[in-house]
Amino acid sequence: MDSSEHDSSMTSTGVASGGTLPPGLTEEEAEEIQVELTKVEDEIQTLRQVLMAKERHATELKRRLGIGPLSEIKQNFTKGWHEVQCSNAYMRTSQTLGDLNRRVTSSNLYLTASSTFEEIGRSDAYKRTQETLSQAGHVTSAAFSSMGSAIRNRFGEMRNSPSFKSFEDKVDNMKYKVMGQSNGESGHSPTSNNAPF
Repeated sequence: MDSSEHDSSMTSTGVASGGTLPPGLTEEEAEEIQVELTKVEDEIQTLRQVLMAKERHATELKRRLGIGPLSEIKQNFTKGWHEVQCSNAYMRTSQTLGDLNRRVTSSNLYLTASSTFEEIGRSDAYKRTQETLSQAGHVTSAAFSSMGSAIRNRFGEMRNSPSFKSFEDKVDNMKYKVMGQSNGESGHSPTSNNAPF
C-alpha cells in the first residue's frame, strides 16, 4: 500500500482529518491502528476470495463425482442426526425416557388399568353393547338406502308428470327466446307451448 492509499483510507475514517480521537489515544497510535485495520480488512477480503474459489472447486469436484445438491443435503442431514444421537444430552434423555417407560408400564396403576380394560372387553355387557351398536349401524344404513331409493323414485315420477313437463317446456321456451334473440334469430320457440313463463 503506497502513501496515497494510506492517506485516502485515513481520510475516509475521519481520524486524520481532524476527527475526535477516543480518550487516551494519540494521533500516532490511531494511525498505527488504522494501518493495522486496513491490513486485516485486506486479509479478510483475500480470504473471502480464496474461500469462494475453494467452494467453486469443491462444487465442481462433487459434480464430477455425481454428488448433487439433494444427496448432499441428505448426507448432511444423516450426519447431523447421527451427531445428535451420539450427543450426551440425547443419550441421557433417551435413557431417562426409557426408565420412565419401564416405571409406568410396571406400576400397579398401569397394570390394574390394563387388566380392567381387558376385563371390560370380555364382559357380556360390553359385547351386548357392541352388538347393539353394530345392529343400529346396519339398520341406519338400510334406512338411508331405502330413503335414497324412495327419493329417486319420486323424482322419476315427478319428471314424467304433466306439471313437470309444462315447467320443462317453459324453461326450454325461455332458453330459446334468450339464446335465439342473442344470436339474431326471431323470438319463436320450437315447442308447441308459446305461453309466457
